[in-house]
Amino acid sequence: MTQKQRFIYTISQLTNEAKELLEGTFPLIWLEGELSNFSCPSSGHWYFTLKDSQSQVRCAMFRMRNMHTSFRPKNGDQILLRARVSLYAPRGDFQLIAEHMEEAGDGLLRKAFEALKQKLNNEGLFSTEHKQPLPPQPQNIGIITSPTGAAIKDILHILKRRSPTTKVTLYPVAVQGEQAPAQIIEMIKQATADQRCDALIVTRGGGSIEDLWAFNDEALARAIYQCPIPTISAIGHEIDYTISDFVADQRAPTPSAAAELASKDQQELIPLLKRHEQRLQHNMKRLLSAKQQQLSWLQQRIRHPQQRLLEQSQRIDELERRLIRHYQQQLAQQQQKVELLKARIQQNSPFHALKNHAQHFQALQRRLNQVIQQQLAHHQQRLSQNAHQLQAISPLATLSRGYSIAKESKRGHIIRNANQVSPGEKINLQLNKGRLDLIVEQCHED
Repeated sequence: MTQKQRFIYTISQLTNEAKELLEGTFPLIWLEGELSNFSCPSSGHWYFTLKDSQSQVRCAMFRMRNMHTSFRPKNGDQILLRARVSLYAPRGDFQLIAEHMEEAGDGLLRKAFEALKQKLNNEGLFSTEHKQPLPPQPQNIGIITSPTGAAIKDILHILKRRSPTTKVTLYPVAVQGEQAPAQIIEMIKQATADQRCDALIVTRGGGSIEDLWAFNDEALARAIYQCPIPTISAIGHEIDYTISDFVADQRAPTPSAAAELASKDQQELIPLLKRHEQRLQHNMKRLLSAKQQQLSWLQQRIRHPQQRLLEQSQRIDELERRLIRHYQQQLAQQQQKVELLKARIQQNSPFHALKNHAQHFQALQRRLNQVIQQQLAHHQQRLSQNAHQLQAISPLATLSRGYSIAKESKRGHIIRNANQVSPGEKINLQLNKGRLDLIVEQCHED
């Protein structure tokens, strides 16, 4: 094969075709698992991972969908997710686009339903050999349902049209809530005791799994199984299954279908026409379902501009997360550098040197005080010695022994020789205590 004969995919072509193949093959599906890695960027879209004990898958739920969710999910929540399979082409990642999310209480109920179903099936309550055939033309049909619900109206309308002569006995009960199973069991016993009904219809309209949960009661299932009257279970819509459906002699997809199963059309041609009509409806539904599925696949393969916008929005959210992570890393690095610089500054801080110098100054001050005290004591000792010596040679001491000091009156010079003064001159005589002012009468030099 030459290079020209080969068809070489680009990465974009491969991921886009894989995306179209996944989205065109899988319809909307339900999944249950644990939510983790939940994030909600500024766009309002939700990104998370749905996992079980062995595997995990990335999920995206765009804002126009998650705004209708009745609770705020968080990591660790057990959830039920309705989603379509897709592929995020820019990364080539397999992912789910969530359309609806609900809490896992519903999932727990489904697990309890499957556990009870397995238990009763193992006991043989679902076996076909225990099923009773319906009477071909019942004269009296007992209906156990709510007297105000839509189911009784549908059944009466069908019976009036198909078999107006058939009698109907209504056994009113609550069809949801904690008291419903006990009331239905009591009415089954009442219908058995009356012995007037040829067939029994236990029915109610559609609803959530919680609304239909009364018909998943084990005691009610055993009561239906033990009922001697052929029983039809018609609970909810076609997609709804309860334990009552499995233990009853016949299961009808809707209350109206139960009325048709229990009654016989009195007109001769209507049964044949009805069979052809039902066959035609079935074929039309099957053909319509196939065409609708084909149309759905074609619609999913057509790239709507909104889908491109959503993908671009998801890409923007991814870039936003990467930018935030980059700035967080840069900030962490800068903070680390700041801490290192702070540690180095603290190591080289002048406060340590000042503290050391202060300690050295205090030591020098103590030593200086010690030296000053020593010098002061030494000088005090010398002063005391000099004072004693001075006292010994002090003229005051001479004066205290009776001597006196003569001084000139004007200049205050000490008179040591008689020729320093003249007769009639005033002198001062200093005594030990006090002073005398004298006038010289005569001077004797001898």
